[in-house]
Amino acid sequence: MIMKTILLGAVALLALAAPAAAADMQPRPYTKAPAYTPPQVIYNWTGFYIGGHVGGAFAGDNGFQSSDARFLGGVQGGFDYQFAPNWVVGIEAQYSWLPTNNNGVTFPLGTQVTSNTDQLGSVTGRIGYTWGPTLLYAKGGYAWRNNGLGVNIAGVPQAFTTTGNSKDGYTVGAGLEYMFAPSWSAKAEYQYYNFGSTTFTSGPADIVGVRGREDEHTVKVGVNYRFGWGGPSASRY
Repeated sequence: MIMKTILLGAVALLALAAPAAAADMQPRPYTKAPAYTPPQVIYNWTGFYIGGHVGGAFAGDNGFQSSDARFLGGVQGGFDYQFAPNWVVGIEAQYSWLPTNNNGVTFPLGTQVTSNTDQLGSVTGRIGYTWGPTLLYAKGGYAWRNNGLGVNIAGVPQAFTTTGNSKDGYTVGAGLEYMFAPSWSAKAEYQYYNFGSTTFTSGPADIVGVRGREDEHTVKVGVNYRFGWGGPSASRY
């Protein structure tokens, strides 16, 4: 009987103590999961590249070459370095082929002068400003051409001499380049080539003393493949 009374008393005490213990327990705070932050894409232009281009060439109005548009195609390669952090400097070599063009300029006595440039090359420095995958740049430097100057009357070649008629000159240009995939970029650019002037010092009477400016205007689109560092990379801050 005594044992039964003790057990009933213990059960009663436990029943009374349980609500008090539950009241003393603090509720577990709710913690919200951190928001997902996607990795930031960083475009790095530093590195070597090679590529190809196509476009058109237009001779200046004051030369001995037809001003008709001509197709061109070629290759390029170079190196860029990105710094500070949105500026890019680099060096590029470029070579373009053009179709042979025998159209020229006809003078009053029937003398025809042809100036056929079928190859253009350049080695230029360039500087640009980049934001994200886009690079706006200017370029300038040395230019070279393969030029053939000819004089004929009714298709018969004529002897002549000139001053100038240089194969060496300078070039300037500007363009926009865009990274459309890791290590790949596309560009569009304008480039001007100037090879000085040519003056006839002897030959048929209607060309002696005539002076022409030797220049080319070109518009090109191209694609570059960038080795190593080129292209977007993911980085989480």
